[in-house]
Amino acid sequence: MEKRSKMSMDQRAKIFLPFNGLRGYYDLILKVDKVIEPKRELSEDELNELSEIFNKLKKRMIVEVTYYKDDGYTKIYGMISKINIVKRIITIIKTEIKFDDILSVKIEEE
Repeated sequence: MEKRSKMSMDQRAKIFLPFNGLRGYYDLILKVDKVIEPKRELSEDELNELSEIFNKLKKRMIVEVTYYKDDGYTKIYGMISKINIVKRIITIIKTEIKFDDILSVKIEEE
């Protein structure tokens, strides 16, 4: 009687990997399923409220920013690493956001 050689854990794991016969299909479905949201025009009151918040912002503050990116709104939560008034850009961690793309800013209270 012959001894069987044992399979390594990596070889055993490969047996149970799912078969993907439709490579790229699921990525395509996610792209098609994406809902495109138009960018909102802010009212005068909303712009004034944002302006007041911008005046309070400082480096190292923790904020949550809702902004327009890639055909829809997204949120980012993190620390302000840069504020460039001249270029009208705020950087949260490493993400640069134009002031004109911002819908709302929430400052975390300590």
